[in-house]
Amino acid sequence: MVRFGILGFGLHAVRRLMPGFALARNCRVSALSRRDINRARESASQHNIPLAFDTAEALCQSREVDAVFVATPNACHVNDVLLAIRCGKPVLCEKPMGISAAECRQMVEAARQARVLLGVAQVFRFEDSTARLRERLAAGEVGRPLFARSEFSYPGNTHPRTWIANAALAGGGPIADVGVHCVDALRYILQDEVVRVSARATSDQQSKEVEASAVLTLEFSRSTLGAVLVSARAAYRTPLEIVGESGVLFADDAFNVEHPITLQLKRATTLVDSETVSNRLAYARQVDAFAAEIECKAEFPVPGEHGWQNQEVLDAAYRSLKSGQAEAVPRVATPETA
Repeated sequence: MVRFGILGFGLHAVRRLMPGFALARNCRVSALSRRDINRARESASQHNIPLAFDTAEALCQSREVDAVFVATPNACHVNDVLLAIRCGKPVLCEKPMGISAAECRQMVEAARQARVLLGVAQVFRFEDSTARLRERLAAGEVGRPLFARSEFSYPGNTHPRTWIANAALAGGGPIADVGVHCVDALRYILQDEVVRVSARATSDQQSKEVEASAVLTLEFSRSTLGAVLVSARAAYRTPLEIVGESGVLFADDAFNVEHPITLQLKRATTLVDSETVSNRLAYARQVDAFAAEIECKAEFPVPGEHGWQNQEVLDAAYRSLKSGQAEAVPRVATPETA
């Protein structure tokens, strides 16, 4: 049984991580940290977690912690990950992995040098909906993919994570916050890499220094064109569509973990097949998969290099917003390609 310590026990830990750990088979949470020790102890008591700390150092040094889950604000990731690595603890970092590709590179290289496992929590790779779209596309059900569209919107003005509109902490608006999910899902489903990005965005009084809505055009190495649409001003929605030469695969709410997802296959205007799957176990599978590599049972499928590659795409998108031109995406060598 692998014991995780969660750094930054906030809303995401309460709403997503703890329910996932409750369903996990081979890991549990043994410790948490919050900046205020009284609030840390209160959270630990509410969730039956044995240890509470008010510093990252104390958690990472604890003998009761086998692995560290970094769930702090984005700008804190690099220091928290490097601390866990220095303490010799395998570390699973929330997305986006950092606020720049340079930070991600620093984390990956530190983990390599220390021979410490580093993973990125791109949880949608552990969903049945994403897995089935990848399998069905690879099986040739729609032929060669021409277009791939992924959208992610949520009502950011009423979101309790107030720091997400702070550029210094978040690194960007919905491009960084949820666009990274869309980019990673398309990379995974298409089994292809983004080579160029064009981006356009809008902002408003509430978004301050970051974008409120944006559209990214992704050019993949095998000629598929991708569209990522994100907003912090619309109701929650996550449709995903792959248009191929001989058909269309579509899911209306592809990334949702709270209710069943229906995948549809269409040829022209005719619905020829539908399949309903559940993403309920995604968060549990993610931490169990990380625990499996710690115990040398299987490789974790989303190593830090993938978080770095996603960040290269995000960085290119933000460069494009400034330049008004398509920007190239550097390729990161992953364990599979190295």
